[in-house]
Amino acid sequence: MIVYPAIDLIGGRVVRLEKGDFGRETRYEIDALDLARRYADAGATWLHLVDLDGARSGEGGNLAVIARIASETGLKVQAGGGVRGPAEFERLLAAGVARVVIGSLAIKDPDAVRAIAATHGSHRITLALDARADAAGVFRVATAGWQALESAPLTDTLAGFSAEGFADFLVTDIDRDGMLAGPNVELYAELRALVPGAAIQASGGVQGLSDLAALRAIGAAGVVIGKALLEGRFSVEEALAR
Repeated sequence: MIVYPAIDLIGGRVVRLEKGDFGRETRYEIDALDLARRYADAGATWLHLVDLDGARSGEGGNLAVIARIASETGLKVQAGGGVRGPAEFERLLAAGVARVVIGSLAIKDPDAVRAIAATHGSHRITLALDARADAAGVFRVATAGWQALESAPLTDTLAGFSAEGFADFLVTDIDRDGMLAGPNVELYAELRALVPGAAIQASGGVQGLSDLAALRAIGAAGVVIGKALLEGRFSVEEALAR
């Protein structure tokens, strides 16, 4: 299981949001490049970067920071935020990103994502499926700033993209994101059982080392860890040892 330390960026600053809410932002007084170097020195091989300015406005305001991290740390970078088409995707590739995270575009315009995959290879794409449970408890992908739920169940969406050759999926339980409430291990186990060929990265809620052991046990391909590392719940070294 790959450990992805996460750095979220607004205006070049390291931040964390609760449940993706820009009104519930915590700022951390640490330089993003220094933090990435610290994670690399601790043994991490991958880093998950989110350009929250890009996610909000579509303009990649943190591209220069992302490029420096990709070129100066030795980390393989998975990054996204505001990828609305080929132009944004290619800018991130040019910045040295190994895999580009695509979220809403995959739901709104899957043909555009298929075209990107045909040009650059699906191995350069991580599809982000941010989901929450509806009133009946069925998880569905959320769009429109996480306010609207798609009609298709998350399982169907994941299975459909997997059948088309996409391999890497970042699945976030929105209601656990940034909350340190523990990941939704049951959801990831269900997805693994239904779509065994999908490499699923768990995101949202990791609070302790026991969470990592539980995710490894159900076959998660990766885990994205943000707030727990920033707040010293455990170290990257300890996470890698799990």
